[in-house]
Amino acid sequence: MTAAENVCYTLINVPGDTEPPSEVSLKADLEKGEIKAKTEALKKVIIMILNGEKLPGLLMTIIRFVLPLQDHTIKKLLLVFWEIVPKTTPDGKLLQEMILVCDAYRKDLQHPNEFIRGSTLRFLCKLKEPELLEPLMPAIRACLEHRHSYVRRNAVLAIYTIYRNFENLIPDAPELIHDFLVNEKDASCKRNAFMMLIHADQDRALDYLSTCIDQVHTFGDILQLVIVELIYKVCHANPSERARFIRCIYNLLQSSSPAVRYEAAGTLVTLSSAPTAIKAAAQCYIDLIIKESDNNVKLIVLDRLIELKEHPTHERVLQDLVMDILRVLTTPDLEVRKKTLQLALDLVSSRNVEELVIVLKKEVIKTNNVTEHEDTDKYRQLLVRTLHSCSVRFPDMAANVIPVLMEFLSDTNEAAAAADVLEFVREAIQRFDNLRPLIIEKMLEVFHAIKTVKIYRGALWILAEYCSTKDDIQSVMTEVRRSLGEIPIVENEIKKESGEVKSEEEVNVAPAQRLVTEMGTYVTQSALSSSRPSKKEEDRPPLRGFLLDGDFYVAASLATTLTKIALRYVAIVQDKKRQNSFVAEAMLIMATVLHLGKSSLPKKPITDDDVDRISLCLRVLSDCPPLMSDIFNRECRRSLSHMLAARLEEEKLSQKKESEKRNVMVHADDPISFMQLTAKNEMTSKEDQFQLSLLAAMGNTQRKEATDPLASKLNKVTQLTGFSDPVYAEAYVHVNQYDIVLDVLVVNQTSDTLQNCTLELATLGDLKLVEKPSPLTLAPHDFANIKANVKVASTENGIIFGNIVYDVSGAASDRNCVVLSDIHIDIMDYIQPASCTDAEFRQMWAEFEWENKVTVNTNITDLNEYLQHILSSTNMKCLTPEKALSGFCGFMAANLYARSIFGEDALANVSIEKPIHLGPEAPVSGHIRIRAKSQARTLRPSNTLPTDLSPFTS
Repeated sequence: MTAAENVCYTLINVPGDTEPPSEVSLKADLEKGEIKAKTEALKKVIIMILNGEKLPGLLMTIIRFVLPLQDHTIKKLLLVFWEIVPKTTPDGKLLQEMILVCDAYRKDLQHPNEFIRGSTLRFLCKLKEPELLEPLMPAIRACLEHRHSYVRRNAVLAIYTIYRNFENLIPDAPELIHDFLVNEKDASCKRNAFMMLIHADQDRALDYLSTCIDQVHTFGDILQLVIVELIYKVCHANPSERARFIRCIYNLLQSSSPAVRYEAAGTLVTLSSAPTAIKAAAQCYIDLIIKESDNNVKLIVLDRLIELKEHPTHERVLQDLVMDILRVLTTPDLEVRKKTLQLALDLVSSRNVEELVIVLKKEVIKTNNVTEHEDTDKYRQLLVRTLHSCSVRFPDMAANVIPVLMEFLSDTNEAAAAADVLEFVREAIQRFDNLRPLIIEKMLEVFHAIKTVKIYRGALWILAEYCSTKDDIQSVMTEVRRSLGEIPIVENEIKKESGEVKSEEEVNVAPAQRLVTEMGTYVTQSALSSSRPSKKEEDRPPLRGFLLDGDFYVAASLATTLTKIALRYVAIVQDKKRQNSFVAEAMLIMATVLHLGKSSLPKKPITDDDVDRISLCLRVLSDCPPLMSDIFNRECRRSLSHMLAARLEEEKLSQKKESEKRNVMVHADDPISFMQLTAKNEMTSKEDQFQLSLLAAMGNTQRKEATDPLASKLNKVTQLTGFSDPVYAEAYVHVNQYDIVLDVLVVNQTSDTLQNCTLELATLGDLKLVEKPSPLTLAPHDFANIKANVKVASTENGIIFGNIVYDVSGAASDRNCVVLSDIHIDIMDYIQPASCTDAEFRQMWAEFEWENKVTVNTNITDLNEYLQHILSSTNMKCLTPEKALSGFCGFMAANLYARSIFGEDALANVSIEKPIHLGPEAPVSGHIRIRAKSQARTLRPSNTLPTDLSPFTS
């Protein structure tokens, strides 16, 4: 057995720059030194033994000169020393010297100082030699009656460990601990004793719980947690016991400890699916979310509520608690609010939608003009989208929501929320004919106050498309003229510049001053000052301001709007004079905008595309052909209707898929499972929640392995050295959520003993080595496993490299070194498929600076097959609807999206085609464009593409 395989519970930092002392000097310090010198010498001995040194000559010295000392520091160090020192001969027999040590243990167990007794009892939990433990059993039993609780609770732990490892040493341990538990008053001692009974003798634990089940609510929280665990395990193994203990779980929902309430609620859900139980557990979760200040706790408990919602029968119960769930919105954290709104939206029904809308409207009003928190705008956007979804699903609510939301169109600080409001209004005015007059009225009210060009364009389109009466059309023209100012624009602006048109701005000339310079000469200083230099720009009407800033895309939208309303006006009004007057006014506005674009007044000249659009609209109004009238007034709205119908169909399809996943399908020939007739060993198929939570905390969450045997753990084994090297090494890379564990197998292939064999690692990229692996000694042809933890801070490309250094026992040469191969971290374990809206995708695509373009070079001939291969290779999700990808036209464009666990976004656009002119067997060609915030994140997904499909080109 090597030093690395010895069980050790105590970790000690070993400074690497110190020179190891000689055995002679250590012996002298231990025999004749003062207390301080003996303490330092004992520390050095411990470190040397941890490094693989044997030091057998010091054992008797420590027993004679150090063991009798009463210094507390030395006693603590001695416990560490006895833990790590070899206690057996090479043939496995106990050393004779250990009999003296055993006597010292016994004296410490009877020591008047409770700290020494308790520390010794804790140390005995780590001993694996029954010959040493057997003489100490009477003293350990006696410690159960000590006056101090620290000694008693450690005595219970010692008895439990000894009973588990060597039952023959104390066969009556369960009975002894049960009697101790009945008479014990201290909470920590009762908790340890109860925990032992759970694992050693569950029936005795149940007997004790039955005697005090009515007093459980008065126990301490640490004991209550253990009781919850016992009830869960008992009812999990024997469902007939549920009725006996479910009342106790109900009582623990009222515990003063948040941890107890959380565990009790989770246990109650697994024990009973009755509506009253689900409601009580959900109410408990909601109270925990509201009262706990830690956002991580809030998110964890919210996830539990979302899990409850996934069950069809539980969902009906949670629908009655929607208003309570909305109380969580008082939390300022955006992620908590986002999950809460999504949960409330999933639970909304015709019974509670009215109350939900009222609460959300109040939240929207609260966020108005509030800028003290950086996430206010994003929260307002979430609220708008939630109200949008509610109004689409329940049209009766739209009339109450729209007037409140329309106020945000005029606010320059809420561009994101205003865009969502505009999208909502566009969908509502198309779907709900009865709301059109209300929406048009509200839109005309806020139109003059809109200060954002993107919102202005959208509002123009809505007004042009849905104003159908003569008065509404005239009102739109009035608002456009008001927003444009005096026309012609060029002459008016030139007059203002030359001063022919009086400006409200007052210009003051300050009186000249005579100043004396350092040289003694006189200078005259005069200044032209203005009271408000920016007032001229502030007083501009909004549309004129957009045009003078060079944004002529809005001019093209304005031309389309004027053409639509003019054609509609001509169709409604029969008076030729009025028709000609309205059309002439629309053409005048377009002409003056064209004139302005060609002049030097705007900051940027008009583009050719915008000129063509405005010229086309002028031509249409001059000729008024019926075909153009049909295109402008009918086809645009028909296209919107098709788009909304396709989106609604896609949403219904996704909802149907989710409901199918949640519904439990029972086939006619499925066997019926009777709980009373189920054998106990069959009950173990259910997952143990406590075990799963423990594994998750330790980072050992069991992932479902692929059915393909080649996709096993062996795929993650990396060979670090060659088979002919003196030391062979290979590593298994285990990726947890925020760290990487390297399990390195080291094999000594020589006939020499390798001392101080050390694994030295270094990292490249955003990786950090948590701790340096301890050195070890390898016997000839021996092997050992060394574990190293690497912390991951972001999804950057990472490389781990290093070497193994060692000394050959008895050789006079320098240290030997074996260089290891590099370990490239597969960072795709940190990237997960995610979803976002089309607007969010476009916004991120415009904001992200780095792009990587990958040329497609593949043998695959089918477009859909290639897309599926890309999705499986990059771990991304396709945002383009299936309906848009169906059919065959020889070309495909799809948007892909993924997000890392660190919140980093990765976007991709696949543009591929099948060159039909090259024949049916022609391979797919095209490009994949990847965008992210940093260059490394754009390179990373491209490197995951298979080399035979799309090699990376820089």
